[in-house]
Amino acid sequence: MKIGIMQPYFFPYLGYWQLMNAVDKYVIYDNIQYTKKGWFNRNRFLQNGHDELFTINLEKASDYLDVRDRFISSTFDRKALVARLKNAYQKAPYFLQNFPIIEEIILYENNNLFDYIFNSIKQIHSFLKIKSELIVSSSLPIDHTLKSSEKVKAIVLFLKGSQYINAIGGQALYSQEEFFKDGIQLSFLKMKEFSYHQFNNPFIPGLSIVDVMMFNSPEEINKMLDQYELL
Repeated sequence: MKIGIMQPYFFPYLGYWQLMNAVDKYVIYDNIQYTKKGWFNRNRFLQNGHDELFTINLEKASDYLDVRDRFISSTFDRKALVARLKNAYQKAPYFLQNFPIIEEIILYENNNLFDYIFNSIKQIHSFLKIKSELIVSSSLPIDHTLKSSEKVKAIVLFLKGSQYINAIGGQALYSQEEFFKDGIQLSFLKMKEFSYHQFNNPFIPGLSIVDVMMFNSPEEINKMLDQYELL
């Protein structure tokens, strides 16, 4: 049983979906502290040949609240974000085919940050026909006061996982020897280099899945989901 665990990001880059596709069960943290430096409520898209940020405006609140306790501000204009992305991508080859799902996700009427993001993840998960089971972390009966690798191992062991696959950035956080002591194989997913046409511009990697969906068919994206190696 392969397990993946990630934070909830809004329209994350392709590697997020590669990891989701590589595992049997994919746990998404809702009881994790929100941080302004993360990608919970923002991401990058292509505009006039450059990468630009789009953001979900949030209500002012304590910096120590979990993601599930943060709320979207009344100043967040969903229609304006739709219009901004539409303007950027309306001439893209798969705009007419794939943009409706993006628009539906953005217009979703829920002001809880985690619920809003989780809906977007479920929708893209379905659109890409990814078969992994999505699980919200707080639904698991583990000790949620655990931190870092101890919490990860508790989740994997509860789900009867034999392998935990993490994004390549986790190499600086987790030890394969430490996980092996608990009978868990620890692997890291590294994306292979790839590119696709972004109009006639030099390719900009690492943009939101929105960008990938505007320039590629679902079938082409599914092939991209397998373009990785496990270390």
